[in-house]
Amino acid sequence: MKNPYEHDLGTRDPLTVLADTPEKIRTLVSRMHDEDFTRTYDAGKWTAAQLLDHLAETEMMFGVRMRMALIVPDFIVQPFDQDKMMAREGRHTGREAFDAYYTLRRWNLPLYRELTPEDRERRFMHPERGQMKVADLLHLLAGHDLHHLAQIESAIGVRS
Repeated sequence: MKNPYEHDLGTRDPLTVLADTPEKIRTLVSRMHDEDFTRTYDAGKWTAAQLLDHLAETEMMFGVRMRMALIVPDFIVQPFDQDKMMAREGRHTGREAFDAYYTLRRWNLPLYRELTPEDRERRFMHPERGQMKVADLLHLLAGHDLHHLAQIESAIGVRS
């Protein structure tokens, strides 16, 4: 399974990224004005509020995937279309979306940190990505965070 966010993550430790990125985003959100949430990083792309909504949705979905992969033999992931999900649910304010993301990450982080080497090797099937390991989810989610952090920074005019 190739991680589409491998370039974003690089050689960084995924658990460190998963702990640090919400704090970086919290700092950004604390400085944002309401109009900042309506800004986008490029024409036709999601706004900062929608990016935060997407992060919350992804954290929810990956937390469930992680738990199911750990407890269900031969688990098969149910893929989701992020654009269709956003079209139905992207109506939260940027602050509400951030609060959900932050809370879900704080809920999931102890699980991520407590994974044993055996847990990380546990395999499951993704219909679009093929056979995956729990460790792949950690790397994917960490890179995903960094990818969207850069987009939020770009939308509101912050240089990292």
